[in-house]
Amino acid sequence: MQTTSPLLIGRENDLDSLRTAVRESRTGSTRTVVVSGEAGIGKTRLVAEFLDHVPSDSIVLRGQCIDLDRDAPPYAPIVAPLRALVAELGEAAILEATGSAASLSRHALAILLPELGETDVPESQRRGGPDRLYDAVATVLENVARTRPLVLVIEDLHWADQATLGLLRFLLRVVEESRILFVLTFRSDELGRGHPLRAWLPELDRNRRVSRLELPRLNRRQVRQLSTALLGTPLDAYDLGVVFQRTDGVPFFIEEILGCDFETVESFPDTLRDILLARYETLSEPTQRILRLIAAGGARVEHELLADVSDATPDAIDDAAREAVTARVLVVDDTAYSFRHALVREAIHDELLPGERMRFHTCYAQALEDRQGAPSVDSTAISYHWMAAHNVRAAFTASLTAMAQARASFANSTAARMGERAIELWEQVPDAEALADRTRVELLAETSYILRNAGESERAIALIDEAIGASSPSDADIYAKLLRDKASFLANIGHTGSIELLREALTVLEGRPRSVLRANVLGELAARLMLEALFDEAVATADSAYAEAEEVGSRPRMSVAANIRGISRLSLGEIDSGLADLALAGELAEGNESARLRYWVNESDAMSLLGRFEEAIRIAEAGAERARQRGVERTSGAMLMLNVIQPLFSLGESRRANEMLDRALELDPPIGFSAHLQRMKLQATVWSGDAALAEKLLRGWRAPLSLQLRIDAQSRLGLGAVAGEIALARGNVAEAWREVSVILAPEHRTFPAHDLPVLAIAARVLGCARASGVDLRAGDGSGAGTGTGAEGGLDEIERRLREALALVSGWPTAGAYVALFEAELGGPDRAGSDCALWAAAVQATVAPIAPAHLEPYARYRHAEALASAGDRSGARLRANEARVAAERIDMGLIVDRVDDLERRVGLVRIAGGRDSGGGATATAPDEIALPAVRSVEDDLTERERQVLTLIAQGLSNRQIAEQLFISAKTASVHVSNILRKTNTSSRTEAAYLARSFEAVRVVESRP
Repeated sequence: MQTTSPLLIGRENDLDSLRTAVRESRTGSTRTVVVSGEAGIGKTRLVAEFLDHVPSDSIVLRGQCIDLDRDAPPYAPIVAPLRALVAELGEAAILEATGSAASLSRHALAILLPELGETDVPESQRRGGPDRLYDAVATVLENVARTRPLVLVIEDLHWADQATLGLLRFLLRVVEESRILFVLTFRSDELGRGHPLRAWLPELDRNRRVSRLELPRLNRRQVRQLSTALLGTPLDAYDLGVVFQRTDGVPFFIEEILGCDFETVESFPDTLRDILLARYETLSEPTQRILRLIAAGGARVEHELLADVSDATPDAIDDAAREAVTARVLVVDDTAYSFRHALVREAIHDELLPGERMRFHTCYAQALEDRQGAPSVDSTAISYHWMAAHNVRAAFTASLTAMAQARASFANSTAARMGERAIELWEQVPDAEALADRTRVELLAETSYILRNAGESERAIALIDEAIGASSPSDADIYAKLLRDKASFLANIGHTGSIELLREALTVLEGRPRSVLRANVLGELAARLMLEALFDEAVATADSAYAEAEEVGSRPRMSVAANIRGISRLSLGEIDSGLADLALAGELAEGNESARLRYWVNESDAMSLLGRFEEAIRIAEAGAERARQRGVERTSGAMLMLNVIQPLFSLGESRRANEMLDRALELDPPIGFSAHLQRMKLQATVWSGDAALAEKLLRGWRAPLSLQLRIDAQSRLGLGAVAGEIALARGNVAEAWREVSVILAPEHRTFPAHDLPVLAIAARVLGCARASGVDLRAGDGSGAGTGTGAEGGLDEIERRLREALALVSGWPTAGAYVALFEAELGGPDRAGSDCALWAAAVQATVAPIAPAHLEPYARYRHAEALASAGDRSGARLRANEARVAAERIDMGLIVDRVDDLERRVGLVRIAGGRDSGGGATATAPDEIALPAVRSVEDDLTERERQVLTLIAQGLSNRQIAEQLFISAKTASVHVSNILRKTNTSSRTEAAYLARSFEAVRVVESRP
């Protein structure tokens, strides 16, 4: 009988999907197919069948994730395909494919492929993060694919280390228009709670270039087909039922159960373990021993390594391997042996006796240590084998080596796990400090720092707390560093306490000689004070940091201190001195990349806040390019990209800004950097006119965005402003006030450039509340509702808003915001009806230093005020100006409002005679013939059709008058005319008839 079915049964559609994906990828449109399903379901068989028919000009690369109990060497499933690519094309071709930044890319690639040389990776890149490495891999794949199409298969992602997942996430986001097909497989039944792959799957589902294939179990008919293909004849109904019941329709189990020589179906194995071991148990004892030895080595073991760890002769190894291959337990994979299925390897590994387990794993650990330094050897595997062999001392030293290796390759999760393992073993190793060449406190601090870089800040804080508890303030330098690190970790997750920890660190260093450490702590304290809008304290602290750094000759720390002092002085209104400090920071930063990037971030931000948008773009673009070259595109680079995006929007270059914003978000920056980009995305979305999407995004992002609110005044104000705009766009005035009332919160401190937009929106909310009668006093948390009666409360709110405005009205860009504020609250109703104030606001918003989105809004509100005053020709003119201004910058929000205004005022003909916000249903009464309905509708004037639409929405005469900017008496006349012309006796009948009109239009529009 066949041991493997010659036919692919039950997977025909899945195979077609893969073939379609490869065809599409070959046209230059990157595709990814993710194949999932439980163990034994046929993922590997499906992929193998697909690869057998890939066009011959394609390069097929395969990588396999390794099951070593969470100790998989980082990037292992990526390294193997890259080595295969080097073997296919040659080292010279790969180095040529690194592109224009060949030297930097070669450094990065050497992290994964040391055989390329250039293994001495610069310290700046090690600090910078994995971006350079990721970019180098993407560049090589893209450039190779220009010559020959690529198919990259990565199997068993459920075992992937975090570094591998991070690199794959990057590749699937940024590689868009290349002749590359990625095929990824994973076991869906292995994804327990907290598995990192679970968090990635929703992102994959949102990617339009990714398709998912979930392989189901075979049904009874398909089991019959598979058994017939294996046996050559069909099973009878009873035997088929036994096979179906024992295997649950899992193809691998069916092949295993039918591939063994059992006399009757009743003797088929009952348990999964018995099925998996059925073939193994038919083999000779020497072969079984070799298989147990291979199982201890992992899913794939090189023949040369097997020869080193085995005490059998070469001939005996060959004989055992041949028997296992013939029995379909092992498969030969180039120079290595792999189990036919990982489930078999797991079952055989469980057969190891305690003595065998220790001996076999010891042999592997020793053999790998002897090869240490070879490109294919990773100390993570050595640590795993020593742990499995219960050799604590050897596992300790191997874990420390593995930690260093993983950290050098930016595999922070693996490095942290190895560091934590060494910490756990510390007490069991008598000479641990000598072996580690560091104290336990130093190892705790180092591991906590790596955990922070791995995104596990909560765990990092737990370890740093342990280090602080094991330390003493008498060891001032170490203790102060620990406090400084904890302050940084807390800030990363939006927790308060950083300022207090930094002050405690300064107390510990009190009386000590001047030092770079003290300058560093002072500088970071100044930065935290600045972010909290404590500008006076920030300036004084930055002064001290500058003096300390100058005394010890640290120009980088002098630069940082001048930088923070400059931004703080700027925010205090000391524009000239603030700009002078920023210029000084730039000079002092020369030669130090970290200080230079920090300068670029704050200098470009300052220019944008001052309304010098083109200068801001020039500075930020230079910084963003340097950040990309240095490999910190996801951190400092993300901030610099934001500092390009914001002034682009301010100049009205919305299309370019949106494209760049989407690219920046695709980099998936850490929350401290992504929060600003997400707020900008929310703002851009609501400006575009899609308030529903903006609201949806806000719901999804609210939790991570809120992390920044406790430690960053800019984030509090920024979120309040955009969330308030979204609520207003959705018509929820009370919710809008809850968002923008942050400006009146007791803890708020003046931050001029960021206060002004919030104040303008708050005035708009207040005007809307007055016009609609909404009470803003309840639940806003501002303490503003102290007046008696609703209007008394609103007056008190206005008084406090004006007080806040007075504090920031001297800011260079205040003119436009002050004019908008006054216009929002102008007119007899103090709700924005004064035409002259809106005309002034228009003039203020066309100033070069005013953000571009303010002008269309001001023009629209001016038109609305003119319409309310009865100046229809003026309203028509201003509405058209608002439309032109809005369309020029793709501001759909204002275009839609102008459309609505024109409909309500009757400035243009309404297509179909219905307001876009109407809720009428399209159900025509059966007794009214279509021509008759159309005849009745044709008797109505355009204005009467508008009124009829509003009647159908349930509006009263007064509400109709407000909507159409006419008097209530005129509305009443229109209603009477409608009832007479339509021969209806009530508003209810008229509303019913309006729905009939809509139904007629629906029917007539059908093909």
